[in-house]
Amino acid sequence: MKRKDLVGHLLKEGCVQVREGGRHTVFLNPRTKSVSTVPRHTEINGYLAKKICRDLGVNQPRKK
Repeated sequence: MKRKDLVGHLLKEGCVQVREGGRHTVFLNPRTKSVSTVPRHTEINGYLAKKICRDLGVNQPRKK
């Protein structure tokens, strides 16, 4: 999955970007108060994308 697709999905689900680190972007879900990081790779493994969504408490992205 492309990183921009995952980030767009997280923003659509109500997560907010907290900060940008050296190699990761940190997202927060204000409803569940959970935090997760998204690496700055152009491609993100499907398993990692599912784990990030599960950690943030949002629906998993649908495959195209």
